[in-house]
Amino acid sequence: MIPGVGNLFTRLLISYCGSAKAAFTTPAGRLLKIPGIGQNFVQSFSTHQTTALRQAETTLQLAEQQQVQLLFYTHPNYPTRLKQIADAPCLLYYKGTADLNHQKMIGIVGTRQATEYGKRITEKIVADLKKHNPVIVSGLAYGIDIFAHRAAVAAGLPTIGVMASGPDIIYPAVHRKTVEKMLENGGILTENTFGTKPDAPRFPARNRIIAGLGDCTIIVEAALKGGALITADIAHSYHKDVMAVPGNIDASVSEGCNFLIKTNKAAIYTGYQDLEELLNWDNALAAPAVKPSKSLLYHPEEFEPEEWQIIQLLLTTKEELMDNISWKVQIPVSRLASVLLGLEFKGVVKSLPGKKFALV
Repeated sequence: MIPGVGNLFTRLLISYCGSAKAAFTTPAGRLLKIPGIGQNFVQSFSTHQTTALRQAETTLQLAEQQQVQLLFYTHPNYPTRLKQIADAPCLLYYKGTADLNHQKMIGIVGTRQATEYGKRITEKIVADLKKHNPVIVSGLAYGIDIFAHRAAVAAGLPTIGVMASGPDIIYPAVHRKTVEKMLENGGILTENTFGTKPDAPRFPARNRIIAGLGDCTIIVEAALKGGALITADIAHSYHKDVMAVPGNIDASVSEGCNFLIKTNKAAIYTGYQDLEELLNWDNALAAPAVKPSKSLLYHPEEFEPEEWQIIQLLLTTKEELMDNISWKVQIPVSRLASVLLGLEFKGVVKSLPGKKFALV
């Protein structure tokens, strides 16, 4: 809520200061030593602190009243899939019951001008995926998006609507009844604070959350220009899997999907088997179990709390950049170097090229 402090600077401040609270109490001289922080930034940060903290207090009260969870990126319920992307929001407003770290999550998006073919295929995709019990993620918009949400509700699958507005503004308003059903076994998610209207620039920003949450994003129908193709491009840039449903070559709402397939930006979707093969979902309908052998080599009582946090992180992610380790386990970079060095001496962690670290 402080002007000039976006997602990047928030992570930067917390990485170097250690916590949000510490960022507010760090002297200006020390803030200026942080790479990328200049005098104008420090002045703005100091000037607007009091107002921002009052606004934050109001937001906390609204969240409590409206049963909205505030998920900062250090919160254990923050989606781990989003932590892997550089431009992920630092704070999410979430209302619902679905697990944002569910084992399987699929994004389904498409044009607002959906045809009967698009609606039928969307419903079939969701029905076919029911045996995998994924969370269906979409954007709550007219057309393919709302068909995906309704199909998930009908199938008893959890579904999350990612919004371009605040958590208290359902847009389009006509989808409110669907949202009420979604909240029973799903939820709504946004990076925008209470009272935020769904202005046009917020929709592409919303799309990156959909792209980041899904293990795969399926484009059902899309024109050559529009939000669905933006979502596909973003997912592709995140090195996420993208699939597209082929359509009639004469139909404008199929041009986008056919283009994605033709340019190899999306795998073709002709049935659920294509998705299972792409994502390595086996016929037993369960994700491969994590082999416990490596984790059994380490015992928490043998390490300091900070060391154990790093070990747990690397057991999950296999390898991490030093900066990512810093903000994920909340250890300032200045201290993290010595903790990692200690783990290297113990023969637990090894340094990799590019400031990356992994377990031995």
